[in-house]
Amino acid sequence: MIDCQISVHIDAPPARVWSILLDVERWHEWTASISRIERLDSGPLLVGSCASIHQPRLPAGVWQVTHLDPSCGIFHWATRSVGVTATGCHVIEPEDAGTRATLWLEFAGVLAPVFVWLLHSQNCRYVTMEAEGLKHRSEQPVIPPHQELADS
Repeated sequence: MIDCQISVHIDAPPARVWSILLDVERWHEWTASISRIERLDSGPLLVGSCASIHQPRLPAGVWQVTHLDPSCGIFHWATRSVGVTATGCHVIEPEDAGTRATLWLEFAGVLAPVFVWLLHSQNCRYVTMEAEGLKHRSEQPVIPPHQELADS
């Protein structure tokens, strides 16, 4: 059952949006829906990679990458609780002179309808924050590292 799907146009190339999306430990810098993410493994993000995610008003959860296809711009990860699996889905596609990012949450399991009913409003706020934050971060100019040091 899909809950809270949003698509945004981003005035940045897909490769830039993809790199920001996969840098999960920095999400807290661009979305208020995330307080902190801690990778539980090292190296590049791969299917099977896990992270502990802390979000306002929700218990911390361990999310595991379930599908990752850079050639199609697809990144899904899921967390499980008693009676429900929540999957965060992200698709990055070229569009006009930029990128279309589509984000949504999927719920499965016997308690999925209850979770959707209880958390729909909050889920929609968080998915919207993430889409808008990804757009804002991706559209900011890239400052070369040497210029950043010179400005300090």
